[in-house]
Amino acid sequence: MISETIPLGKMELKELLIKNWMSHDGFWFYHCLQKLGIEQTNALNRAAIQSLAAVEVPRIARALGLKSQIATFDEFKAIFPKIFSVAKGNFMEFEYTFTADDSMKWEMHRCFAYEGMKRMGVIDQYRCGVIYRILCWLAVLKLKYSVNPAVENCLRVEGGSCSGEIRFFFK
Repeated sequence: MISETIPLGKMELKELLIKNWMSHDGFWFYHCLQKLGIEQTNALNRAAIQSLAAVEVPRIARALGLKSQIATFDEFKAIFPKIFSVAKGNFMEFEYTFTADDSMKWEMHRCFAYEGMKRMGVIDQYRCGVIYRILCWLAVLKLKYSVNPAVENCLRVEGGSCSGEIRFFFK
């Protein structure tokens, strides 16, 4: 048996894998854009994100030994950071906080997707995939919520910053 070693620590390996995954995602978007145009590429990107969430969330939850059913905001506050920590790279300048009114506020300080879409020349037509991915996770977790502001296109283009609030409704 051949034993292979990876001379990286866990966090270094995670960062490398996430950067490679996001680069693949960006190149996939770019090549679809070249062949299909922005409308079809946005639709395909969102379909892929939704499909990924359906396997990603349960897979991460199983790997971390987390509950798959969330009944309270306190349970969500305990589980979400663990799921998010697996999927988020340090280069993603995304912060969130939980508030007393069963809400989560987010702010994206520097968005890798914004920068990539700007380089591709389609930022004004890009339908946000970053926040959409999180909303797909919430759908997989069967959580009821509202989002303010609504996120369709890039919030940075529409209002200058990417920040908002997700309000949860538990029984």
